This record gives sequence, structure tokens and C-alpha cells, in this order.
Amino acid sequence: MSDDKQPRVDTVRLQNLSRAFISSAGFFAAIDLELFTAISEGDNTVSQFASRANISEVNADRLMTICASSGLIHWHEDHFGNAPDVQRFLVKGDKSYAAAWLTFTRPAWENWGKLTEKLKNTEPPTVIGSYETMTVEYARRYHEATASVGFGSGRRFVRQVDLSSRNKIMDLGGGSGAYSIVAAQAHPNLSAVVFDLPPVVEVTKDFITSNGVEDRVSTQAGDFTKDPFPQNCDVAIMASNLPQYNREIITDVVKKTFDVLLPGGEMHLIGEMLDDDRTGPLDAAIWGLYEVMSNSTGVTHSRSDCVSYFEQAGFVDVNVHDFIPGILVRVTGLKPQ
Repeated sequence: MSDDKQPRVDTVRLQNLSRAFISSAGFFAAIDLELFTAISEGDNTVSQFASRANISEVNADRLMTICASSGLIHWHEDHFGNAPDVQRFLVKGDKSYAAAWLTFTRPAWENWGKLTEKLKNTEPPTVIGSYETMTVEYARRYHEATASVGFGSGRRFVRQVDLSSRNKIMDLGGGSGAYSIVAAQAHPNLSAVVFDLPPVVEVTKDFITSNGVEDRVSTQAGDFTKDPFPQNCDVAIMASNLPQYNREIITDVVKKTFDVLLPGGEMHLIGEMLDDDRTGPLDAAIWGLYEVMSNSTGVTHSRSDCVSYFEQAGFVDVNVHDFIPGILVRVTGLKPQ
């Protein structure tokens, strides 16, 4: 093929990247103004939404246009409708409403504009960065924001994993305790202990009590990178905190888990993992980069990295499962009898 028939290289992709924050701003504004709730409830034209949101029609049109261009809403002859994921997670009042989680990173928005400076930071990182100084108040805001997706993931886990013959879970860095709470609700003979930082478990206790499982789900305050693990467990779960730690720490945590699990026990590591060619998915790369903000030692791990942690520890029947495709991967292994 001659040079003049080669596809022309242009700046479109680069321009889209440089302006991606504008789409995010439109998304956040739509949540603030409850656009998706309005559409769901029938205020689904520009004039109707403008009146409901108390903004001008021209601004309503601008906001709805960017949301439509982002695939968040769609035009149907004479009105807008929500995309399926928007309808499920962003209609206020629905039990799956996830706006608190989806907007949680917005307070750090200005900070991301300083990423170049932070990448040049020469201050030695700490094991979990700013999480080491977490307060109960911050932990409460964080886990109240993540609970909507955390409990959804917990329900998915219980559907995917047969726990009917298991007795006790140790939930490493369990946060709200979502996985343990849902598992206990589904299996009356199952108990669990949520092992997390001292400020976090104060919040965990509230979730446990409000879900009525305080007789079988307990907490243990500590840092699983250095403190003793819960005992007499035949299931271990470590979910959604993988990128906060480097490879050496995860290697050690998986080995400590193997050592303390009862023979025949199982471990489930659930997290944002790169494909083995390390080119994606984007979500895993984002969470790895996020650790720059807290100056932790955390990195993004690949699927094969995580398999190697299990195999080095001594686990057998190590398998990789797509937990939430494009977002979370679940690596499992058994401790021999």
C-alpha cells in the first residue's frame, strides 16, 4: 500500500483525552441536579427538566446534550430516557442508588491537576500512605459511599461461591463488612470476622448491627500487613484493596493467609487486576495511579502476578475468574488437606 493510502493520523483521540474531565464534570452536575431521577419520573424533556431543576432551558439543553453524547441518556422521538446502568444506579430513592460512591472521588479532583508534581515527589512512601492516618469520620464517609457497590459485590460473591460447607470467614480489609454480612445472612451456620484498621472497624460494627448479624459477624482491629490474623478460619476473603499494596506485601499477606487457614480452606483475592499483557483494563490502571495521591507503595497487579502469589504460598487448584468483567477479578486457591 502506498503512503498516500495510509490512514491519516490526527489529534482526535488525544483531544478527547485532554477534555475527558469535562465529560466527568457534566456527569457530576447531572447527579447533583438529579437529572436521571427526573427522567425516570417523567420530567424527560428539556423544558420539564429545566423547570424541575430551576435552571434555564438553554443550560438544561447543554447538560442533557453532553449526557446524551456520553451515552448516559438517549433520545426517544420526543423525550429522553436513561441508559440501563443509569436507570439502575442513579435514580434517587432506589435501593441500588450509587451516587455517593460514583461522586466520592470528586473532592480530590483539584488534586489530580497536581499529578506531575506528585509523581516527582521524593518523600519515601509509606505502606498504605494516607490511609495510615485515617480517622473514624473519614472511614465512615468512605464506607457509606462504597456500601452500595460493596453489598452488591457481596451478593455476587455469595451467588458464585459455595459456602454451604464452610464455618468461618476472615475478611481481610473488609471495610463495611459487606461480604461477611451477606454471607452470614445467606448461610445461618457461617460466622465471620472482619479484620481492618481500628478506625474502620468502628464503622464496620454499625453495618453489622444494622444488618442484624452481630451474633455471627465480629471485628478485629489491626493491620493485616503486620498484625496476627484471625484464627480457626476455613475461608479468607481479601476484596477491593489490592492496588493499595506492593508485590512484596501481597506476597507476604497471601502466605500469612495460607499459613493460618485451616487445612482444606480456601482464599479469594478480589481486586482490580491487569490483563497479562498489562495494557488494561483501564480501571485497574487508574486505581494503581490513584496510589500516587496517598504516597503509598501500592501498584497495579496483573492476573498472573496474583496467581504467582497463591502458588508461591502453597495454594493448589489456583483459578482466575472474571468477577465483574472489566472491573474486578477473583483469584482463588485451596490449602491442601
